[in-house]
Amino acid sequence: MESHYSKLYAGSFIMVQLITQNLEKLGITPIIKDETESARLAGFGTSTYGFQELYVHSSEKNKAEAIIATTLSELK
Repeated sequence: MESHYSKLYAGSFIMVQLITQNLEKLGITPIIKDETESARLAGFGTSTYGFQELYVHSSEKNKAEAIIATTLSELK
């Protein structure tokens, strides 16, 4: 199955939320995959608590990569 979404970032809940806010300010709506929450809802445990993956549509990939890079560099 072909996906039109690309994973651009993986990390803590806090970082993903910060990046998501910055993306949404510019009209990009990412998809956030949270295995921890999925496992919890299914009744399973996981060792990666708070770890999330952020995906964007391929047509917005370049713009999103620039926003993510800027967001991460501002935190250094």
